[in-house]
Amino acid sequence: MNENQVLPWDHPRFRTWIAVARACQLMQLTLTRNLAHLDLKPPHLDILANLYKREGISQQELARKLLVGRSNMSMLLPQLEKRGLVERRGDGRDRRVLRLYLTKEGKNLTEKALKIQTALIDQVMAGSDEERCIQTSEQMERIVAMLLEEDEADMVSAASR
Repeated sequence: MNENQVLPWDHPRFRTWIAVARACQLMQLTLTRNLAHLDLKPPHLDILANLYKREGISQQELARKLLVGRSNMSMLLPQLEKRGLVERRGDGRDRRVLRLYLTKEGKNLTEKALKIQTALIDQVMAGSDEERCIQTSEQMERIVAMLLEEDEADMVSAASR
């Protein structure tokens, strides 16, 4: 590196981004530990929480919402089905589509897990007032939207080659 070049870790945005990434990673590790007694991992909770909020979503819609591939869904959903937490039902209008639903046991477990997750979030965010939380959320949502736009543009560009 030449002596006039600014090192990335000296840049405030870089430092901020690394802090966000580290916080995210540590939050996942802590959540994993806190969910262990329920025999649940964060990717499973992501699925269960989304089905709790939007029951009847298709497998494809869920994969898109969670930003994961269909192969990931194909590995995780059977695990949840085997435990009796999730069931797939055919769509009344389109036989090719399977809709996802929580079972009663799935709803109960999701509620327990969401309480754990919410308590953890409350604990780590306790030092931030509501206004700061909203600002952080809005900034992260802008970043997500920008990255999704770039990803979609890359897919369109790749498809046209």
